[in-house]
Amino acid sequence: MYKLSVTDSFSAAHRLCGYEGACSNLHGHNWTVRVVLQAEKLDKIGMAMDFGRIKALLKEITDELDHAYLNELTAFTEQNPTSENLARHIYERLADSLASEPAQVAEVEICESERSCVTYSHA
Repeated sequence: MYKLSVTDSFSAAHRLCGYEGACSNLHGHNWTVRVVLQAEKLDKIGMAMDFGRIKALLKEITDELDHAYLNELTAFTEQNPTSENLARHIYERLADSLASEPAQVAEVEICESERSCVTYSHA
């Protein structure tokens, strides 16, 4: 099994509804996102998947989140834009984009700071 990872980042604002504490107030983070893809086979030139293609797919997703008020995005109108929900959202969006590709999403890690990260996977 081959595992490939790519990292990107975005800045956005959010608030956590129903949370008792400072995070219930509007605030922002500079999130870092690392996606891990897995593939069983290599293509004829020895690649599981082109890093440039993975980076482009991830960038499409992070561009939609960058400098947004996450609570107002359709994906988060019925759930809080927590790091956990963001990780799952990115995982699902990327999985949809990779449906016909040789590599599939293994996990998505999102860090809202240098000390606080969440990893989402189906396993």
